[in-house]
Amino acid sequence: MIDKFEKSDLFRHPVRPARHAPPQAFRAAFAFHQQGLPDQAEPLYRRALRQNHNHFDSLHNLGLILLERGSVDEAVRLLRRACYQQPNNPDAQNSLGVALQALKQPERAIEHHRTALAVSPDYPEAHLSLGFALQTLNRIDEAISHYQRALAIRPDYAEAHHNLATALQLLDRPTEAIPHYRMALATRPNLAEVHHDLGIALQTVGNIEEASRSIERAIALAPKNARFYRSLVGCKRIATDDPCLPAMEALAEEIATLSEEGQMELHFALGGAFAELGRPARSFPHLLEGNAIKRRQIVYDEAAVLGYFEHIRAAYTSEIMRDKQGIGDPSAIPVFVLGMPRSGSTLIEQILASHPKIFGAGELNDFEEAATNLGGLDPKTACLLTQDALYQIGANYVSSVKARAPDTARIVDKMPGNFRLAGPIHLALPNARIIHTMRDPIDTCLSCFSKLFSGDQPYTYDLGELGRYYRAYEGLMDHWRTVLPDGVMLEVQYEEVVADIEREARRLIAHCGLEWDDACLSFYKTKRVVRTASSAQARRPIYNSSVGRWHPYRDMIGPLFEALRV
Repeated sequence: MIDKFEKSDLFRHPVRPARHAPPQAFRAAFAFHQQGLPDQAEPLYRRALRQNHNHFDSLHNLGLILLERGSVDEAVRLLRRACYQQPNNPDAQNSLGVALQALKQPERAIEHHRTALAVSPDYPEAHLSLGFALQTLNRIDEAISHYQRALAIRPDYAEAHHNLATALQLLDRPTEAIPHYRMALATRPNLAEVHHDLGIALQTVGNIEEASRSIERAIALAPKNARFYRSLVGCKRIATDDPCLPAMEALAEEIATLSEEGQMELHFALGGAFAELGRPARSFPHLLEGNAIKRRQIVYDEAAVLGYFEHIRAAYTSEIMRDKQGIGDPSAIPVFVLGMPRSGSTLIEQILASHPKIFGAGELNDFEEAATNLGGLDPKTACLLTQDALYQIGANYVSSVKARAPDTARIVDKMPGNFRLAGPIHLALPNARIIHTMRDPIDTCLSCFSKLFSGDQPYTYDLGELGRYYRAYEGLMDHWRTVLPDGVMLEVQYEEVVADIEREARRLIAHCGLEWDDACLSFYKTKRVVRTASSAQARRPIYNSSVGRWHPYRDMIGPLFEALRV
């Protein structure tokens, strides 16, 4: 999505001619600005404002220069003054809204974009800006309506096509998003960000080769954007002669010129590429540095998280699980695939979703949301959950997931973190199937450490914290094994799936209560949306190169061994 707006993309009149007799310096400033020379225009606009400190056009045009340069606070002050001078001017209102978005104040920005549209309803840039602000607040459907309005006014508006496509991606609708990415590129073929985002969308629907080409095109247009390299490494297998490798190494030579975010992206890209090439001594220093940068950026309260696990174990006792057994929604549609990230859950979901009666919905927050809305996630109140509350949690969840696939027999929710909720899941949905995916602990943790997650996995960026989290997860799963009735949870070991996929796939389908279908063995041919870090791997036939992958790193991961106590 376009998150750093070019002024030409936002404002109908990025450089405003004076409507009244301007200060003398304004004419020269305006001439430079029209020629694309903002550095020469800025001091002259400032001189014009000394000559007339309320001059609207100087306030507005200087505000635009400062906004594009990143001097956002001063830009907001100038644009506020411009709006005070002409409160019904749609350009000034929209400009101020964009500046407030740059200050991470989307709610206030929305007010100004709406004011601009109240004055000028067919202002496509204001619809784009308002859509972006709404999307920032996760009001995706509203954002989409404004992107569509912008396109109704200007059908070839590349930025609106791009933002609409990104919004559709957020709603797990990549097949609808892809045409809009293509329409954006038809108008502006050199937008690197659009090529990249098109590649990501193509990857999620399984068009891996075309996805790689699209991301490579983005790199060709913006060779210093480290995020593009990380996306490419996650999309395809890197060979020793792949041109992206020397390009990344060259960029690493000038890594100090990159932002902190860019440095982190490049370290993860190089770490992943060298790992793919079997060069752990080159890979691991990059992984260490990339994770260290990410860890500095996040807040993770380890004591609180591990303490929460203990509260769950204390709350969902055998007695509670027995006393509240069978009172939730009786639907047999949900199938929960849970466990640690990078433990094989994407592979398991892909096998399941290859069955004609199973829909793979990906990683959903729906159960947590349904339970939170009815007070069902606080371990301290687990004993107070009534029959009505448990039934309603289950019913709300079923209603939510069925909307994604109304006519299928089973729907797979593969949110790994649902391992924390196995007890509440069973109480709210007593006939739901639970599948716990497991993998060698060290392989699991090292794989987590190698990924820059898009979601909320704050424990994965320090080897010690990661190992201690894994031990807490193991302890909680031991508890669920004790308190869940027999037959509710099937446990699947990744290494055993790799060794004998048909045997394990048949176990999975039987656990779901369905007849066997041979399509499950050709899972890599199944065309469906896969949005996780393993999306490219899910398109390949079964392979065993990830089994025991930690061994070459043995001498580098001491803190993980210590935390895991192995």
